[in-house]
Parts: sequence; structure tokens; C-alpha cells
Amino acid sequence: MGRLRIVVDGAADMPPEWKSMYDIDVLPLRVAFGDEIYTQGPSFTPNDFYQMVQKKKMMPKSSLPSIGQIKEFYRSIAQKGDTILSIHISGKLSGTLATVESAARELASELKIIVFDSEAGSAAQAFMAREARIMERSGAQLPDILARLEAIRKKITIIFTLNTLEFAHLSGRINSLQKAIVSMLQVKPIVVLHEGLLDMAEKVRTRQRSLERVIQLVCQRVGSRLVNIAVVHAADPQTAQDLLNKTRSILNIKEAVLAELSIPVAANLGPGAIGIVAYPVEEDS
Repeated sequence: MGRLRIVVDGAADMPPEWKSMYDIDVLPLRVAFGDEIYTQGPSFTPNDFYQMVQKKKMMPKSSLPSIGQIKEFYRSIAQKGDTILSIHISGKLSGTLATVESAARELASELKIIVFDSEAGSAAQAFMAREARIMERSGAQLPDILARLEAIRKKITIIFTLNTLEFAHLSGRINSLQKAIVSMLQVKPIVVLHEGLLDMAEKVRTRQRSLERVIQLVCQRVGSRLVNIAVVHAADPQTAQDLLNKTRSILNIKEAVLAELSIPVAANLGPGAIGIVAYPVEEDS
């Protein structure tokens, strides 16, 4: 009987030890500054990325792996008879999903590849991958695993606040006048995942109030239910830790983790972005 290989793309945010602990393979994503292409990893960290953006005063373009590169990646992690469960960033946010689906179709005669749209990103993908592995190790069959991932997808909560609008401006999300007005007013946007897209839901005065508002919005959505949460951050681990400490006293948390935002996600949110990803824990788990 073949193995179950579990894959996420580079937009997934997780504690580094999860890769080996839960046997998760990561399809790396890349960014291009002009003709120079960089793949996130030890040789190109988020800090390297922020510094390069500030130096070049330009946003990179995402550079998706080619279908051929994705096929090579799948072949490198699996053998005939294996099943690959490939969990990806929302198809509404990135072209990754469509490219992966094309690669999977071309490999259909060699490997069984199930491509799953998380309709999210960041720690949502990581939580789905971990749940899939835990269930598989407990003897669950693939249909039950997929049903659980669909349940998480329906109930996942993702809420961010941004600390700077420089990256959103450079990526074309807001124009110069908006940036000048919002920066002058010290407004901090609140961004919420809604139907696979990130929507700017509110604008809050001051950093502290924006962080408080993130917690309030998460509380409104999850209530008193038992949840797993991740606090994710872009180059601001101390604020993320402080936010995590506050949520512990407010939410009904089973497990909480910290994770740094991946380069593909941070590219649009910028350093200082802080978010909470939460989803309900099954009562019998």
C-alpha cells in the first residue's frame, strides 16, 4: 500500500518543526525582481526580502514554478502507488492552484494527486496539512480526511492588521494620495479573509487599537468554541507573542502557535503585519 504524501506551497505559514514532525513537503514559491528570481528559503529569508524591497523601491512579481518544475517536485517526493494530497493557497489569490492542477493532470497516469484549494493561505494551509497527517496516522481514510479539510475551510477565520501601507502601495493596492492620507492619519487597515479573498474591512486609528480590534473580530466569529489558533507576523515576533498572550486569556484555545509570514503573503502585507488564524476543534478530537 502506498504512502500519503502531504504537500503545501510556500504561502503556508507554520512552525519550522512541523515539516518533519508531520512529514509535510513544501512546494517553494518564488519572487522576481526584474530578471532576478529568488526562492524563499535559508538563502533568501523574509528579512532579505524586506531589505531588497526597500532598497529597490519596487515590489517583485510572483514567479510561479513551471508545470515541469512542479512535476519534478511531485516525482521527487512520491513513488508509484503513493497518494499526494496537495493543499494550496486560495485560487482567487494566486495562480499557484491552477498551475498545480495542470501538473497533476499531466501526472495522472503516474501518481494519484488530489489538489485541494484551501480558499485561504498562511497558517490555514498548515493547519489543514497537520490535521490530515494526524488523521492519517490515526487510521482515517482519505474521504474522511477530505471531509475534515472541507469543514475547516468553511469555518476558518483569518484577520490581519497592517502596520505600513508602503508594500500595499508599491504592489498597486492603493495609490499615492490614499497612502499619504492614510499615513498622515496613522490609520491601520484591518484585512479579513472572505470567500477566498482578502478584503479591507475596517480602518482603525493607532497600532494598539488595530491589534485589539483583530482580537475582537476573532472573538465575534469563534465565540466560546474550542479553537486552534496561529498568530502570524511579518518581522515582528514580539508583537505577535504579546498578541498570543492576550488571546490566551480571552479565547477558548486548545493549541496556539506562532509563525512568520511567508514571503508570498508578506509581499502584499508588509513588515509589521500581524494576523490571527483560528478554526474550531472537533468535539471528539
